[in-house]
Amino acid sequence: MKRHILIIFALIMLPLTTSARNHIYVSKKKLQLYVVSESCDTLFRCPVACGANLGNKTREGDKKTPEGTFKITKMYDATSWQHDFGDGRGMRKGAYGPLFFRLNVPGFNDIGIHGTIFPESIGTRSSEGCVRMRNEDIRRLYRYCYIGMQVIIEKDEI
Repeated sequence: MKRHILIIFALIMLPLTTSARNHIYVSKKKLQLYVVSESCDTLFRCPVACGANLGNKTREGDKKTPEGTFKITKMYDATSWQHDFGDGRGMRKGAYGPLFFRLNVPGFNDIGIHGTIFPESIGTRSSEGCVRMRNEDIRRLYRYCYIGMQVIIEKDEI
């Protein structure tokens, strides 16, 4: 009986401990996001958009994607979130796509990985600082993510 309980417990915990070792790596140079396993296998890869300006984020509104090692602190359903992109069209519902993963970037509470209403922007330097993905890709990424997951964003080559 004890052996059966131990086996069941191990089977339940296996996916949790395995996925907890995965991390996200964002290449600002290649405009790619990778989910990488502990053994350095690429589990998922997709194109992204990063900040319109090169370099590390230093102030609000600088349109730079922060560089360094962060963690996912919250995962939100963002379907009803709105944003004014300053294009004269006002507040746009669904601006962040279906999901938003908030990162613990010191000094900035609104940086994350999210979907978009501008799929044509993926693969370009066009975001206000977040890592932007196609909506279908953020949905796929969600399967790998968890609160506390490490996110590494590489430095720009300036």
